[in-house]
Formats: sequence, C-alpha cells, structure tokens
Amino acid sequence: MTDTQTTVDPAEVAKFEAMAAEWWDPKGKFKPLHMLNPCRLDYITSQIAAEFDRDLSAESPFAGLRLLDIGCGGGLLSEPMARLGATVVGVDAAERNIPVAQAHAAQSGLDIDYRHNTAEALAAAGEQFDIVLNMEVVEHVADPLAYLTACAQLLKSGGLHICSTLNRNPKSFMMAIVGAEHVMRWLPKGTHEWSKFITPDELFDLLSKSGVTPVDRKGMVFNPITWSWSLSDRDLSVNYVTASVKP
Repeated sequence: MTDTQTTVDPAEVAKFEAMAAEWWDPKGKFKPLHMLNPCRLDYITSQIAAEFDRDLSAESPFAGLRLLDIGCGGGLLSEPMARLGATVVGVDAAERNIPVAQAHAAQSGLDIDYRHNTAEALAAAGEQFDIVLNMEVVEHVADPLAYLTACAQLLKSGGLHICSTLNRNPKSFMMAIVGAEHVMRWLPKGTHEWSKFITPDELFDLLSKSGVTPVDRKGMVFNPITWSWSLSDRDLSVNYVTASVKP
C-alpha cells in the first residue's frame, strides 16, 4: 500500500482482519453478507445494465467495463462481476483479506486483480473505472466525505457509483446492533458503530458534494418469515443502497 493520505480507520480494519479466513463460509461470521448478496447483486446488475445499455441475458453482458470493488473483502461481489464479463479490480484496506480473495478466485478460475490498497491511493495514481462498487464500507471510514470524494475521482465521466450502508435511527440500532450482534450473533459484538451510520438524505448530500449525482436509492429489507432479503422503494429504515452517476 502507498503512503497516500487515507481515510482508513485502523481499528475498523483490525475488526475485519480478524475475520478474514471466514469470508467464504456461508455459516460463519459473514453469514449476513451471504444472505444479503443476492439482493445486492439484483440491484447492482440492474443498475449497470440500465446505465450502460447491457442485456443481462447475454453471455458476458459487462464485457468491456472496468469495475472497482472497493472494500472487496473476500470477493463476494468481485467474483460475480467477473463472471458477468467485467474487468474487476478488488481493493481492501485489510491486508489479510487479499490472499483469501485471490485463493478463492483461483479456485473458481477467475482472473481478478486483487490489491491491498485504498481508494485515495488509487485516485492519486490516476486510476479510472466505469463502475465503482462501494458496499457496506462508508460507515467504517474515518472521513466519509473525503472517502466518497476519492471514489468519485476514480470514476470516468458517465461512470456509475453504487453505495450501500446503514440508516441511523432507533430501528437500525435494534436490528443491526442489538439483533445482528447480540441476539442472533450473526456478527461479532462491536462490528458496527451506530453513531457512524448515515441517513439516506445525509448520504445523498455527501455524494453530491463528492462530485457525483445521486439518481436512485432503495431499501434492502430482511423478512424474518421467509428468511430472505428484498429491495424496497419505500422502506429504507435499516439497510439501503444508492446509485449515482458522474457528470
């Protein structure tokens, strides 16, 4: 990693370093992400297809698109994007995540450029992408606006930025902190800090200030009866995702 000024929070990185080996265990510490992943992918693929006029039924619908998965972890999103034909760069500030992601991609026969790096360092190096995926990361950084500005700088003109995070309200505290960490034990206690959660209006404001134009937002809602996630136009009370374009 370079010495470029960064918004990385070392304490947050340490949390995920400790869980790195479990990324691909659907019953392990990242069980919530495995459960959420189909819902995330539904939103991501539909937004990319709409923005770049791609047919998702084609063999490699995202061929020719360069995509950055920032905060890639073990590659839960990088791998499906590569399978859809995108040229994928996966970046994470937690160094131990990278060999885990590289090993799994090799086992899967996928060519993904995984790097231990930061958004700020990539922006300083002049890297450019058609798409930046920024999923469940912004609530873990030290300076959200500086971080989102670096992400915006990484986009080509006309590029697409997809960002998901957690709303900040009493319900999200009960669901994401009390429920997920203390009751269900889906995540280690202390994984999230409720004070770092960001409301949809706050995120739209931060995105606008960063240099992109927000164009869409949807909730990702967990149904405890069907034990599944779905997208919602109305319920953004806990998990939600946004799409923005760079002018």
